[in-house]
Amino acid sequence: MAAVAVLTPSVMPRYDSLKDDGPSHCPPSVRILLERARQGLLDAEYAAHPVDRYAQAHRAALRAAAAVLAARARPRSRARPISAWALLATVAPELSEWSTFFATTSATWAAAEAGAHRLVTHRDADDLVRQAGEFLTLASVAAARTSR
Repeated sequence: MAAVAVLTPSVMPRYDSLKDDGPSHCPPSVRILLERARQGLLDAEYAAHPVDRYAQAHRAALRAAAAVLAARARPRSRARPISAWALLATVAPELSEWSTFFATTSATWAAAEAGAHRLVTHRDADDLVRQAGEFLTLASVAAARTSR
């Protein structure tokens, strides 16, 4: 039992360290979105089925993008809707590669959510969880820079 206690902290994800990067001077809406993204990433890490891990990781990334948009975007009247990923690329150009990446994974996410479970392998889910974690770190920093 003692061996488990010693090993457990090293295998657990360290997303809680992002709280130190998350600025206390950000608006509450940005902090809430970042916290929900962190929690979603933890949920994705521990989800049993690859489709669930994939979907939760994608939602976590979307919440992180929403935090950046909440910190940086200014409301405009538009005749047509625009995706969060397309808007992120214009509002935070330093995250444009990530917005392109997650925009392309949106189709797989939507199909998986609709029941096409064979589209997502264990490796796909693991990769997306890792990539969403990296994106969350960058999005947290981007939101913090805006609020200073």
